[in-house]
Amino acid sequence: MAHLRTTRREFLQAAAAAAGASALPGCLLDSLPPLHDGGFAATAIIRAADYGNVLFDAVEQGFALVPPPDVNGKRVVLKPNFVDLPRDGRPAVTNPAVIVAAAEAFRRRGAAEVIVAEGPALQRDAYEILDASGLTPLLDEHRLRFVDLNLDDLIRRPASPVITGVDHVFLAASVARADVLVGMPKMKTHHWAGASLSMKNQFGILPGAAYGWPRNRLHHVDLNAAVFEINRVRAPDYCIVDGIVAMEGNGPIQGTGRKVGVLVFGDKAPAVDATCARIMRLAPERIPYLRLAAGVLGPIGEANIEQRGETIAAVAQSFDVLDHLSNLRM
Repeated sequence: MAHLRTTRREFLQAAAAAAGASALPGCLLDSLPPLHDGGFAATAIIRAADYGNVLFDAVEQGFALVPPPDVNGKRVVLKPNFVDLPRDGRPAVTNPAVIVAAAEAFRRRGAAEVIVAEGPALQRDAYEILDASGLTPLLDEHRLRFVDLNLDDLIRRPASPVITGVDHVFLAASVARADVLVGMPKMKTHHWAGASLSMKNQFGILPGAAYGWPRNRLHHVDLNAAVFEINRVRAPDYCIVDGIVAMEGNGPIQGTGRKVGVLVFGDKAPAVDATCARIMRLAPERIPYLRLAAGVLGPIGEANIEQRGETIAAVAQSFDVLDHLSNLRM
């Protein structure tokens, strides 16, 4: 295990020195450490045809197959992806109906408080996104509080200086103090990282007040290594991925919609993201931040992930990706 840590540290130092080469996954593949996968995780794929009332049953099915952490009497923070204002034909944000269905499911399990929290990367007015996405009236109807993580109080946590340039990062206080943090990303391609899923969604827990919009410092040093490091500091405790209508092509904001009709559940973000990548017919071991996370934050290999619910083969679709990402295809 000591050898594994050394290998990853050496990679991160080399990646930081490269300063931007990581934007193209093909530039990283030759320099990635050997794949040291390990551990075990379960993920569940549940069909959901649309964003109607079927979602309440779909979330319960997912929870039954891969139970979330105990939330009785605890504060649960739901972290969706609200990167920017939703545009016609570009499903860039987590659908509000999925958020509400999850919130009610956690309340039924005794959660003392359920909060929706996000720090949008591009649109500084988070509440404009809430209005445009249709979440605002649902928050009122279901008595849910929203926190703009970009403007939240700051909590300091230790981190690798290789990525941040310092030995700490600042997290949004609402995330740092959450008893249970639930990542709720949209299933999307990403023009630099290959895929934007549960691990990439954690970028939103770093306040814009500390890191700017859209956290350019961390993107420009080394995006993949930064995703890995942020998840080492604070990974989600549970993940629910909105893949009912996903995004392909020039994601995470300028792609086009692709209907997949699934929600993906799990308690290890790398395993959940690896399952989603396979649904998108992308090879998770070729996505650099998943390669870094393998065996450290959770497994990504099929042999280490028990697939529950629907099979990957039954729902997989070949997502369009940009030409420079074609080497990520399975």
